[in-house]
Amino acid sequence: MSSYLLAIDQGTTSSRAILFNREGQIAAIAQQEFTQHFPSDGWIEHDPDDLWESVVATCRQVLEKAQIEASDVAGVGITNQRETTLLWDRNTGKPLYNAIVWQDRRTSKQCQQLRDQGHTETVQAKTGLLIDPYFSATKLAWLLDNVEGARGRAERGELAFGTVDSFLIWRLTEGKQHVTDATNASRTALFNIHTQQWDEELLALFNIPASLLPEVKDSSDDFGMMDASLLGAELPIAGVAGDQQAALVGQACFKPGMGKSTYGTGCFMIVNTGDTPSLSKSRLLTTVGYRLGGKPTYAMEGSIFVAGATVQWLRDGLNLFADAAETEALAKETRHGHSVYLVPAFTGLGAPYWDPKARGAIFGLTRDTGIAEIVAAGLQAVCYQTRDLQHCMNEDMDATPSKLRVDGGMVKNSWLMQFLADMLDTEVDRPTILETTALGAAYLAGLRLGWYDSLEEIEQLWRCERSFLPSMESTTRESLYQGWLDAVSRVRSQ
Repeated sequence: MSSYLLAIDQGTTSSRAILFNREGQIAAIAQQEFTQHFPSDGWIEHDPDDLWESVVATCRQVLEKAQIEASDVAGVGITNQRETTLLWDRNTGKPLYNAIVWQDRRTSKQCQQLRDQGHTETVQAKTGLLIDPYFSATKLAWLLDNVEGARGRAERGELAFGTVDSFLIWRLTEGKQHVTDATNASRTALFNIHTQQWDEELLALFNIPASLLPEVKDSSDDFGMMDASLLGAELPIAGVAGDQQAALVGQACFKPGMGKSTYGTGCFMIVNTGDTPSLSKSRLLTTVGYRLGGKPTYAMEGSIFVAGATVQWLRDGLNLFADAAETEALAKETRHGHSVYLVPAFTGLGAPYWDPKARGAIFGLTRDTGIAEIVAAGLQAVCYQTRDLQHCMNEDMDATPSKLRVDGGMVKNSWLMQFLADMLDTEVDRPTILETTALGAAYLAGLRLGWYDSLEEIEQLWRCERSFLPSMESTTRESLYQGWLDAVSRVRSQ
């Protein structure tokens, strides 16, 4: 009997493959980073072959690490960086251009034109999203209008569009499946979250031919078979969700009002809002949390573009330390009242500002500022941005989470988690399994394959490793946060 589920976690800076057992415990993990491409200011691209090759390599490595065969795997779940946009040839599977990454801001001008023309309300009402370069629609339009011959070929039905999950499934099934799930579809700005269909009015607005689009399935569904040539046996692909929604599942946030915050390349806070989509008055996003049995569960989300990417920049751009694990010790050397604020608006600001033209800055430098203070400021920026989201959630919802479940690579840093609890004045719970994004994809596959009978069964598997309780004086908390708001005001373009 097959003993494992294989989760493919294709992220912004690396691809990972993780094997989970039936109890949701990690049996083995493999990871591979790949190159980020920055062809122009605010532009970020990935080579699609890097995404593909890193996924295949890590899947092979993780089987080797666990010393098992593909036949020991019951099935595959996929989770992915969302909104990142690919366009490829239906016959050859070859991409026409690099993948345009979710952080990319090249379509800022087009988005402003659409806002000026008065389309914001229509887009938000249908999709739960704002008009912003973050989402896939204007990225796809850019590809069609700027890659030679692309629009004509698209109109002739020769091309396929997809977010990363679609592209991987196409390749994994040798072109047999052009599909996505409802969570990824809900991030394109082309999908009506009420009707659960691609929307003709939105396709016309963004000038996108319908023939490009994948079929939209449940998050736990039949997505085809992974070709036997890749790992040595055919494997069913049975679960798919965008990374933040997969983390919502991995954190077992199945009841309305439960929320999680993931700290990876970016930071994303999502709160389950149940069966009914609730539109934000505070410039947050309404999205599909997951869809099972044709029934969507909705969520409200705040998106921060740069979190762990700040640490990566401090490491690789400024060479302040050799390993991200060193940041905790460096931060411990500082006092909370140091004067340094780092606003990591490297690719603009996300929620609630939505300012694509903002750029990063460091404020408050003095003669006694050193590496430790700059590193601490980078970490604290993540917490301040989460506080921004918390404030908006409070404005939009009758009740916000009294506890926040956290995950992602950054949450290993206990200094950071304590500062987060202090800044939010909320209990922060860190689970025993931090790879909750991949775990959510595995759970979704397990539901389809009969490993789990219900969400309630999955909920019983969640375990807390440590809780962080707020201990900061309220006057200190508010003084620090006001300093952050002042720093943000200085980098805003509008």
